Amino acid sequence: MDERQLRILRELGELGSVTAVAEALLVTPSAISQQLRLLQRSVKVPLTERDGRRLVLTDAGQALAGAAVEVETALARARHTVKEFVARPGGEVSVAAFHSAGAAFFPLLLGALTGPGRPVPRLSDEDVQQEDFPRLTREYDIVLAHRLDHAPPWPPTVTATTLLREPLDVAMPADHPLAAKRRVTPADVADEPWITVHDGFPVLAVVEAVAAAAGRRLRLAHRINEFAVAAEVVAAGGGLALMPRWTVRPHPALVLRPLTGVHASRHIDALYRPERTARTAVRTVLTELGRAARSIRGREETP
Repeated sequence: MDERQLRILRELGELGSVTAVAEALLVTPSAISQQLRLLQRSVKVPLTERDGRRLVLTDAGQALAGAAVEVETALARARHTVKEFVARPGGEVSVAAFHSAGAAFFPLLLGALTGPGRPVPRLSDEDVQQEDFPRLTREYDIVLAHRLDHAPPWPPTVTATTLLREPLDVAMPADHPLAAKRRVTPADVADEPWITVHDGFPVLAVVEAVAAAAGRRLRLAHRINEFAVAAEVVAAGGGLALMPRWTVRPHPALVLRPLTGVHASRHIDALYRPERTARTAVRTVLTELGRAARSIRGREETP
């Protein structure tokens, strides 16, 4: 049995005929009769009987019709609760991000969401391979993910809002000979040792593009995913590395130089399942992430 069938039974008890129930519910009498037959199959005792030309409720039918009132009341209360939850401006919103996005976005998000009636962010760091970001939307309301410009789009199971298109620059010690150049080419950097990410992470594809453009294999000296750690290794003379221009805190001993000749940028996207945005609180957090992205983008300084 379902809610609609119970309502039909209740209406039949009050209105006294299938035709009257059909008119009240704006359907055909045959549709009402079909739903009553389906309901009867789920119950072992007769729910209706003939009284002349009228179809009336048996004692069991009257008892079930009375219970239907309680069911409708409970369902109405449940719908109202859900509606209130969806419309509530506050409440918890879970946000996951890879490390550099978390470092850049989380403080701004926390600052923007202070005060009563605002969403309460629950923040997590998730450093996963690019293809694993969509699955995180099962666990989190919003996931900050990264992908390269030429990478395949995210699957249709998630919605993506691009927050930033961030250049990836070459990081080097401030006293490195290449630091005197305003921009560097693949040929300039091809003979240097490199610090790059582990396999499966998108920045590695840019390093491979540099090698292809230079026409020779690069020497990958160190594999480090965390940009802050890689920056320290670059500063210590361990090699060059690709660094995001805006989302990594500047290192006093390093300079960043734009790379020409290859596409060296990444998208930072907010991924979420469409149904999550039914909640006002989730939409508010997405709005604040967009404001945070504009703030981060506004920090740009010419390298």
